[in-house]
Amino acid sequence: MKKILLILTLLILGILSCQATSFSQTPTASIPTAPSNTNTHPEEIYVPAPVSGSLTTLYETALPGVVSIRVFSENGGGVGSGFVFDAEGHIITNYHVVEGATQVEVDFPSGYKTYGTVVGTDLDSDLAVVKVDVPAEELHPLPIGDSDLLKVGQTVVAIGNPFGLSGSMTTGIVSALGRTLDSMNNAPGGGFFTAGDIIQTDAAINPGNSGGPLFNASGEVVGINRAIRTTNFSDDGEPVNSGIGFAIAINIVRRVVPSLIATGSYEYPYMGVSSLSDLDLHSIDALGLSQHTGAYVTSVSPGSPADEAGIQGASDNGEGVPTGGDLIIGIDGQEVDQFDTLLKYLINHKSPGDSIDLKILRDGEEISIIVVLGERP
Repeated sequence: MKKILLILTLLILGILSCQATSFSQTPTASIPTAPSNTNTHPEEIYVPAPVSGSLTTLYETALPGVVSIRVFSENGGGVGSGFVFDAEGHIITNYHVVEGATQVEVDFPSGYKTYGTVVGTDLDSDLAVVKVDVPAEELHPLPIGDSDLLKVGQTVVAIGNPFGLSGSMTTGIVSALGRTLDSMNNAPGGGFFTAGDIIQTDAAINPGNSGGPLFNASGEVVGINRAIRTTNFSDDGEPVNSGIGFAIAINIVRRVVPSLIATGSYEYPYMGVSSLSDLDLHSIDALGLSQHTGAYVTSVSPGSPADEAGIQGASDNGEGVPTGGDLIIGIDGQEVDQFDTLLKYLINHKSPGDSIDLKILRDGEEISIIVVLGERP
């Protein structure tokens, strides 16, 4: 399974495209599936009651709903993880687990095995839905939580299939919220669109954990394990956990998966601006900005919703920091402290065709601009 360098420096809103430089010291990679020959909308979602008690109770309650996924392709194969989403036999996993698969096998903790059919994929969030036809007693849908309620420091639990070791459980905490990663969707002009609302955790996740559930202490699924950042690699070139893992927030799943089941795809809102995720003091001083927070617009895609609304991008002055761009400091009455905040709001609350009210700082003056969102091209 190919490895993808996930880079965070220069991002294209979106909902947007991404042009970035890599972290040469701390690369981030989508968790590949382990080699197969290894030895070692929300109201539509079925939500069973959460569990309470010890981690042992959580494991025993959740395990029947966690599956191993074995993929066969022209390039060989691999293994990943997934979980039962509903009583109709829909299984959620990562897109990069099933990418290029000619056959997908789903293995249940009971020992039951079956082939599945990929019925929907989303490269922007790295999600896929696999449909299986199995006896009802094999289907144990897992309770779905609310990732907006997560707090840094909360206990989280990952259950999956690292290195083919099915039913493996690891624990950790929520290390950070609202991170961004590259999506797997190519953006116009190069780079990738951006995936937002990513949970960072130190729970150990490794190749084969991809697509598996991340639980809160109540046994509710709050994320889908997707990637790790590491400088450590095995002899086979596989990334090894270093305490920085990333999971797709479950509230994105709440929005995306019903559409994947119904139509096979999901449309994200699109603005068409590039933004620096964060500015250091040197850049803030060079730009003459009057505040330290906000999403600084480095460029605007021609003909995009942002372009039509009159948002201004920066121009290169040859001194290292493009100047003259708008600073987005608010959206629909909410403060925007950095690009990640803006991206999370758009992904979780807006759709193509919706309007947003942006508060812009331009030449020291606050102005309001209405943008009608489009679809990602």
